[in-house]
Amino acid sequence: MITMNTNTLHPHPLISLLPLAVLIALIALVLRIFPDDALSGASQVALMVASSVCVALSMLVYKTKWTVFEEMIKKTVGDAGVSILILLLIGMMSATWMVSGVVPTMIYYGVQLMSPWLFLPCACIISSFISVITGTSWTTIATIGIALMGIGDALGIPQPYTAGAIISGAYFGDKMSPMSDTTVLASSMAGADLFSHIRYMLYTTVPSIVISLVLYLVIGLFYNGQEVEVNQYLTGLNNGFNISLWTMVVPLFTALLIYKKMPSLITLLLSSLAACLCAVVLQPEALMHIAGEKQVNALSLFEGLMLTCYTKTNIDTGFEAINSLVATRGMVGMLSTVWLILCAMCFGSCMVASGMLRSITRIILKGIKGTASLVCSTVASGVLLNLVMGDQFLSIIMNVSIYHDEYAERGYRPELLSRSTEDSATVTSVLVPWTACGMTQSTVLGIPTLVYLPFCFFNIISPIMSCLVAILGFVPKPQPKGTAEAAA
Repeated sequence: MITMNTNTLHPHPLISLLPLAVLIALIALVLRIFPDDALSGASQVALMVASSVCVALSMLVYKTKWTVFEEMIKKTVGDAGVSILILLLIGMMSATWMVSGVVPTMIYYGVQLMSPWLFLPCACIISSFISVITGTSWTTIATIGIALMGIGDALGIPQPYTAGAIISGAYFGDKMSPMSDTTVLASSMAGADLFSHIRYMLYTTVPSIVISLVLYLVIGLFYNGQEVEVNQYLTGLNNGFNISLWTMVVPLFTALLIYKKMPSLITLLLSSLAACLCAVVLQPEALMHIAGEKQVNALSLFEGLMLTCYTKTNIDTGFEAINSLVATRGMVGMLSTVWLILCAMCFGSCMVASGMLRSITRIILKGIKGTASLVCSTVASGVLLNLVMGDQFLSIIMNVSIYHDEYAERGYRPELLSRSTEDSATVTSVLVPWTACGMTQSTVLGIPTLVYLPFCFFNIISPIMSCLVAILGFVPKPQPKGTAEAAA
């Protein structure tokens, strides 16, 4: 866990803003020069340059020792070890679910059951339901999200619209599920009861998702479907895969693991292994094609499975559009994400170790007067921390740490702090290209973050709704002074 550095002098706010300004300027240049390939290295370099600016300013102007930065980076990157393994396993699972026929089967039946004009709200609702049950947006998007992307393609829905609906639903569920890591983290850090925290989030979350569904419905009215393209998808999927309901054993097995509350690493690994077994039984020809062999045998099946798990694969379905849909990237496809996360955490660690992040947040705290300004400041800080820290969990931890005493001193219930943090840090992390969430979902769905961003209505509306609800006065009433101090 990253904690504020309180052992050094607070740098001047203008100096503290310089590394962030450098990062924003470099990212803007990167996006202009590498619009389709910004996350393959250029953004990582930008983060490292901004980190260097932060360290140089702190060491030269405030005489901060290098060991302070080194220890903070070691701690932060060490804490990210499990998350990196999860990312690699997500890459393997999404690939094995595709090659085993799980996702193609979902797409095959989904395009026949869904109406184009209802698809976007349905995609949002389905993602919400799965995410509430599983407690994780990442797994939801890496599984059902990929299938929904394929269905949307077949129905003629633009990919950014589909990605936005999937992400909106997945992050609604991630935010509201009692099994979600972010929900538990935000409530526990603020000192709020978990279910009380969820109940208070209903005031901002329900209006946000309802407005989002209405917007998706309005957009869907402009799409009447493309019957010829749907038929092509059905034919292509039949050409490339053995479409069978037996493949649904894999998601059912995964659901059982989640119900049994197995750790994420074990769930992802066992789900991938189950998909591999399914591929051997139901998709031997696909594995043979991936291995580049001309006959099915034990060696070709093993080679096909190994290639599926760790590298890019292509399956010929007879239709170019479907070939790109069913292509996979395995663990290799997540390496840029891992690289980006390490660089983002390095930048966040340097900003904390130098005291520059604390200096920036002190400016925000000075301008707080009433309840509305307190909530709006909390929301703004949550978004800012996602831009700076590059990690959703670190943003939640930092945001609650910054405002905890302020809320307690004013007598506000901890649920107000935890709700405001979730309305900002949790849902906007996926909208920042260099955060773990933004990079992961962009990689999994195959859509650049800034391309799907305008259509993630829930993620955009949530922080606005949080501020609006506070301005209108719909906030938990202040507690008696003694109660607030006890909660703190």
